[in-house]
Amino acid sequence: MPHPSKRPSPPSDESFPPGSVLAFLADRNQVDFELDFFTRVLTTAPDFPEVLRAQASNMTVRGRLQDGLVVDKKLVSLRPTDPTAHYNLACRYALLQQPDLALVTLRKAIELGYRDFRYMEEDHDLDSVRKDPRFRQLLREYRNR
Repeated sequence: MPHPSKRPSPPSDESFPPGSVLAFLADRNQVDFELDFFTRVLTTAPDFPEVLRAQASNMTVRGRLQDGLVVDKKLVSLRPTDPTAHYNLACRYALLQQPDLALVTLRKAIELGYRDFRYMEEDHDLDSVRKDPRFRQLLREYRNR
């Protein structure tokens, strides 16, 4: 199998042998396939929220945190009242070691209605802010409401 950074290009010539596209696809893992597929979808539908959300998730899996930040910010701009979009952006900031932005954005997600406190306490994306006293205070403040 080729190194992930040296993936083969998909066959683009109309005269490729039958089955070569399938062989190309079979050599790829699901995340890489989805990254390429969703990139193509977004070229024609750049504001497709469900695709943007999946693309951001796949970018996280691949360690493309800065690329995912661009996507998460776009989702928040498209859906400014969506608590999950804000939660995902908060996680992105936490992964990028930006605790102030992570906690401000997490607060916004909670204010918009994100209430899965148990998940917040276990979500590894928030590991970098979990011991921050502001994180604990935020959870206490909203759990009591």
